[in-house]
Amino acid sequence: MKSNNSMAKHDSYPWIADQGDGTFVNPILHADYSDPDVVRVNNDFYMTASSFGHIPGLPILHSKDLVNWRLINHAILRMPITNFNQPQHGNGVWAPSIRYHNGQYWIFYGDPDVGVFMTTAQDPSGTWSDLHLVMEGKGIIDTCPFWDDDGEAYLAHAYAHSRSGIKHRLQIRRMTPDGKKILDEGVVIIDDPSRHPTIEGPKMYKRQGIYYVFAPAGGVETGWQTVLRSEHPLGPYEARVVLHQGETPVNGPHQGAWVELASGESWFLHFQHKDAYGRIVHLQPMEWKAGWPIIGIDQDGDGIGEPVMRAPKPNVGDNIHPIEAPASTDTFDSPELGLQWQWQANPQENWYSLSERSGYLRFYTQTGLEGQNSLYKAPYLLMQKFPALTFEVTTTLDISGFQQGDRAGIVIFGYHYLALTFVLDAEKGPEIQLLEGDMDSESLVWRLSAAFPSRLWFRISVEAGAVCQFQYSQDGKQFERIEHEPFHATVSKWVGAKVGLYAQADQKSGGYVDFDDFIVTRLLC
Repeated sequence: MKSNNSMAKHDSYPWIADQGDGTFVNPILHADYSDPDVVRVNNDFYMTASSFGHIPGLPILHSKDLVNWRLINHAILRMPITNFNQPQHGNGVWAPSIRYHNGQYWIFYGDPDVGVFMTTAQDPSGTWSDLHLVMEGKGIIDTCPFWDDDGEAYLAHAYAHSRSGIKHRLQIRRMTPDGKKILDEGVVIIDDPSRHPTIEGPKMYKRQGIYYVFAPAGGVETGWQTVLRSEHPLGPYEARVVLHQGETPVNGPHQGAWVELASGESWFLHFQHKDAYGRIVHLQPMEWKAGWPIIGIDQDGDGIGEPVMRAPKPNVGDNIHPIEAPASTDTFDSPELGLQWQWQANPQENWYSLSERSGYLRFYTQTGLEGQNSLYKAPYLLMQKFPALTFEVTTTLDISGFQQGDRAGIVIFGYHYLALTFVLDAEKGPEIQLLEGDMDSESLVWRLSAAFPSRLWFRISVEAGAVCQFQYSQDGKQFERIEHEPFHATVSKWVGAKVGLYAQADQKSGGYVDFDDFIVTRLLC
């Protein structure tokens, strides 16, 4: 039961894009890797994405073929800014860019409340440098570095309307070649609110002596992909729409990365906002025509592509690579938490232990913060992204370490959440409860009082449309379905719904719960 090797079999992946016949289907990642950016280094591809206020941040994913991805690291293990000791929903890491230059990897991102940060690494799976503040500035986001052939360096960026009042302007500034300092105010390369009422997420490239800036416009849910080009890095630039939804079900199609393969093929990765599932990742074929890219398939010959739902895999030379997806199951056998887990704030050492009881995650109960009336403001939630359109999660709790007033369980989290919880109440005794909450309050929607064993099983089934059903078991074999109104998972601030674990002390800390495993599988309908 505890074998990590058995859990690594691709049959257990809730979502698989690789069809095993030389083709793939979109999305390649049915998970919330918002604002993806990708770089190719020789035969390897590395992706990063927005992590906002979730810790660890700046995920690093690796692939050999752009279709099968594995989560290998995070560039930020802890946010150095002290306010991230408490939840910062929607703040923090916005739309990073990853590049390879001068023998090392670079990631730049904009924090809308602070400015532009940068980190580097010799090995993307190793240790990344401490965050360096490149430029202070409220509202500067979606940053992308660019090093030209003559050694000059530049930084392209957008603006956050919520902080600056600007949402239709892109700017390029000169930067020191070491990436540590901005040299000037730069130039505005596009400011066209009538044609592009919102434009953001610039990614800067050079091809055959021409400079290109790829930038999504029109908004996350209903927008399009724009490309700007110029003979000079600072412009003037001309703009063209190169990808839109068209007649497809892929709304947005928003913000991503152009990748050129050793074979000469071009591909484009972007996200689609899919309600509670977050910003899921698509891969599109791309071709160049008369100096402009066409992304997806140009159905009517107007130069604007539409997303494809299935295509031959990229030509990376050897197309036979193992089917892979970011991990979701964790049996807690490792001395470290699986990379899929994120906290709502900087974690504290006294929140959990993987060594106190071998093969278990010991979660110590924490008292709520002052004014905390719901889990939305709790920093000690351990959560991960929805991994697929449909899936099932089963976890096992050993509650023998509980104190009076303790509660622990499994939660579907967003602006609106539902938690299946075991509670040890001084007056009512032990109960299994279903708790419903939002940003400000929490209420009891179902309860069962009984003499429970010290070991319980909780299960959540997520059906298409992010409809969630909760079950419990006292023996791990026979599960009882909890009858309640259909619960539709919801987004949170800029992110999709999450599923995870928590433990809380309503009276005093010191108790604990041991989670035996967290098994994520395909939902068998």
